[in-house]
Amino acid sequence: MRQRASLDIIADDRGGPVVQEEAEVDPENGAQAQEDSRSTSSTSSPIPADNEESDFFLGANDSQSSLGVPNLQDMQVVDDECLPPINRLPNEILIAIFVKLNSASDILHVMLTCKRWARNAVDILWHRPACTSWSKHASICQTLGFESPYFSYRDFIKRLNLASLADKVNDGSVMPLASCTRVERLTLTGCRGLTDSGLIALIENNTHLLALDISLDVQITEASINAIADNCRRLQGLNVSNCTKISNESMIKLAQSCKYLKRLKLNDCNQLNDEAVVAFAEHCPNILEIDLHQCRLVGNEPVTRLLSKGQSLRELRLAGCDLIDDSAFISLPSNKTYEHLRILDLTSCSELTDRAVEKIIDVAPRLRNLVLAKCRKITDAAVYAIARLGKNLHYVHLGHCGQITDDAVKRLVQACNRIRYIDLGCCTLLTDDSVTKLATLPKLKRIGLVKCANITDESVYALARANQRARPRRDADGNIIPGEHYTSSSHSSLERVHLSYCTNLTLQSILRLLNSCPRLTHLSLTGVQAFLRDDLEVYCRDAPPEFTEHQRSVFCVFSGQGVVGLRKYLNHERAFAELRAIPTPGDAGGHPLPPPPPDLPTTLPSGVAHVHNPDSAFEDGEPDAVDDDDALEDGSEMVIDTQPLLGHHGASPTVRPATLGGNPVPQLPPISTQVHTTNPNPFGYVTGHPPYVPITFARRTTISNSPGGADAMDITVAGSSPGGLSVDGLVDTPSQAHSPGSHQIPGSGPSPTTTNANDEGHGNP
Repeated sequence: MRQRASLDIIADDRGGPVVQEEAEVDPENGAQAQEDSRSTSSTSSPIPADNEESDFFLGANDSQSSLGVPNLQDMQVVDDECLPPINRLPNEILIAIFVKLNSASDILHVMLTCKRWARNAVDILWHRPACTSWSKHASICQTLGFESPYFSYRDFIKRLNLASLADKVNDGSVMPLASCTRVERLTLTGCRGLTDSGLIALIENNTHLLALDISLDVQITEASINAIADNCRRLQGLNVSNCTKISNESMIKLAQSCKYLKRLKLNDCNQLNDEAVVAFAEHCPNILEIDLHQCRLVGNEPVTRLLSKGQSLRELRLAGCDLIDDSAFISLPSNKTYEHLRILDLTSCSELTDRAVEKIIDVAPRLRNLVLAKCRKITDAAVYAIARLGKNLHYVHLGHCGQITDDAVKRLVQACNRIRYIDLGCCTLLTDDSVTKLATLPKLKRIGLVKCANITDESVYALARANQRARPRRDADGNIIPGEHYTSSSHSSLERVHLSYCTNLTLQSILRLLNSCPRLTHLSLTGVQAFLRDDLEVYCRDAPPEFTEHQRSVFCVFSGQGVVGLRKYLNHERAFAELRAIPTPGDAGGHPLPPPPPDLPTTLPSGVAHVHNPDSAFEDGEPDAVDDDDALEDGSEMVIDTQPLLGHHGASPTVRPATLGGNPVPQLPPISTQVHTTNPNPFGYVTGHPPYVPITFARRTTISNSPGGADAMDITVAGSSPGGLSVDGLVDTPSQAHSPGSHQIPGSGPSPTTTNANDEGHGNP
């Protein structure tokens, strides 16, 4: 009787080798099975005994060759199965290869190859099913509802994200997904129609959940929080921003049950008080990041507890916590430092003074990002303390700290030469002296000088000359070679410059800045009279729709290709030829403006390094700090301390009429508080597979040698039309013929042109 083919080895449908136990006629093919080769190699020679030696020395004729050529029976291959090399690879190697495939269609082709490959690839496809449309969602739910599915798909799902469907998600939408009890990451951002019934169904009996995002789910109450505490004791990340119906008691219970929490976001939970936050400080010692933005009932005690009890607190955000004052930090023990703290946001903590800042620097000497925007009571003394951070400081925001002077800024630059981002908006006491010093920072990428009305073209020229500093040459050991410098200067690192309402600036200095900074992708000049021209408006970004007509008349922000277009226009338009020929003040010999640089891409492709900087003195081998946001943009800066224009600097007839005559700068509305409902990675610490889509094995399959593939596996791709594969807007139909003898997708049609519906520009805010 013929041996059954292994599920791991599928023979070609057109007739591959089939391993058999004994010689007999195959009833399907009618072919005589091959017998032992030793029994057919000779009709007169008997089969040697098993213990008989080779006949190498049995030749009696001396004339025979002394080499003694063996016969066929000595060359017999006795292996039970002759496997192709690809089938000898262990499953671990196959999985490692399949994970490298980024296209869902490639994974689909892998699934269609054979059952062994299907078993090793199905986990990759179902790891994170793409619920990006209701058709895909329905297909996934239908597959999960099969009584006897080919694979146990629900056990493969580790991530669920319904943020793309948030506006219509309700309890009925999530009930079919309740069978997925091994989900590790669940994202339900902005699902305003979801109630406790739906959420509890998803988390009940799910002991594997590690991260949960229910931000903006306004109907969630303490019942869901209690269910999380009872079922998800391994939880490490929780985002309940804007969930205003959860109670302090439920959060205390959660803190006591989920002791492994590392990341916690409580933004805009105005109902939470000190007791809830203190509970997390006491019971969750491994917290890495906590965000208390706009938690206005939180005072000093939770801050002190979080810092003193936390073993590895890395990020603490307290923006808008009005009750916090100096005692939150002064009461910290003096003999302990918090080396892990890297990011501290104290925006609008208006009661803080220099004493608090000095204490913060003492206990957190490795701070990298420090935000003190709108802490109006701090003075130069606080900046002197910040300077002690030295090379650790990369990001500092001092906007609206109006008592800061040039001396403090110059000392800060001298001590902290690795600053990448600095915002000094509305620091009205600053002059060209401090900006000239800021221009010497070798890694400066973003600078904010909004409403620093005392600065002039000299500051802009300094920023433009920053890349022309003499850079010393170094030998192979990194030592400076005395008297030798690089002949060509490196490109400026500046990417974003905010100069709105710096009303003393002219076209000439900005043109010099554009030509000297090829990486520049954002330039804000709102309210700068020299740029309120109709011919430049075409390169300006559109004003926010909520602005009034008068507010639109002074809006002037260039981003992305707008910066490139502005540079080209000013360098090639004949009307500016005379301007380009004017010597630049401060240059040796009074040289005219430099030629425009070659256009660099506004965003570098992934994996492409920036232009090489020959000065390696400042390279520290550490990655740049991630700028979490741009902090205060031009819109919000305009809201506070609005000043009138100081003149129009020779306005031409093309100047917008609304700005002539010294009219005051209009007050713009505050930035919208609406939070985006799509948050693909709210915690930012779990890496994952590409956005694969699930597939459905419609029925069990059997293997036969009959040609035609009648028993081939029928595979339906979740969320796709017949014959098509849809993955997050990418339409790609696999070819009908994958390889000779491979299984086909029933009903598959010709392959259409690949399109990407999500290919849209993401401009700077």
